[in-house]
Amino acid sequence: MNRIDVTDFTTPDLQIYTCRSEIHLLHYYEPDPGLFIAESLRVIGRALDAGYEPVSMLVEPSVLGRTDGDVFDRIGDTPVYVADAEKLAQLAGFRMTDGAMCAMRRRTLPTVESVCAGAGRIAVLEGVTNPTNVGAVFRSAAALGVTAVLLTGDCSDPLYRRAARVSMGTVFQIPWTFMTDAKEHMYRADVAKLKQLGYTTVAMALTDRSVSISDERLQRKDRLAILLGNENFGLSEETIRDCDFTARIPMQNGVDSLNVAAASAVAFWELCKGN
Repeated sequence: MNRIDVTDFTTPDLQIYTCRSEIHLLHYYEPDPGLFIAESLRVIGRALDAGYEPVSMLVEPSVLGRTDGDVFDRIGDTPVYVADAEKLAQLAGFRMTDGAMCAMRRRTLPTVESVCAGAGRIAVLEGVTNPTNVGAVFRSAAALGVTAVLLTGDCSDPLYRRAARVSMGTVFQIPWTFMTDAKEHMYRADVAKLKQLGYTTVAMALTDRSVSISDERLQRKDRLAILLGNENFGLSEETIRDCDFTARIPMQNGVDSLNVAAASAVAFWELCKGN
């Protein structure tokens, strides 16, 4: 292991963890793909499983003897910076989950077509801006049978530290991409594109024409795109109008909606059964 005990917290190599926002890391090597931070040995291990390249690690001493995912055996001569928990909390500005972070290189995002190839049930996120919600949706997708995720340009990036951590690393297991180049600023789901790819589209929304998610017509579809919207405003009216179906989760006690992460889990469970 290429262990480096931290004595100088101003060293340029540590600025990845201290002085760079996630937006800065995203553009770190621009025009090439930038960096992201994976937090916790489990998440780091799943990123390594997916072939992401480590740049450096920042860890507490107690983590070094652990064998979770054989992370330290798999990173070669990648620098491993070590300092006690209190110093690392001051350095990073927060207390690390599981005592480990790893800076990793991003990769060029795949095309929508390649992500959807062979995917029967996909999730489409429109304007989901909270990284915790994005991570939770990915975790539910991986657990419940959704085989790809598409995001509009204003969604939180699945590789942001919190999103990847909340997902328990499933952002590295489920194929995903943004629906168009970020420079095009597309903030509404491209329903026409989904239909061209052979998907029946179902908007999760509360409208007068909403059917139950247990509707047999939805269950029978071989290729189904499940669209979920912004935490506060839901899906855009245009997206709802353009979808083949609008569906709702039946609820009781006067409750009319769920958090998007909770709603995704219920919808995925019901709409992925038997597929």
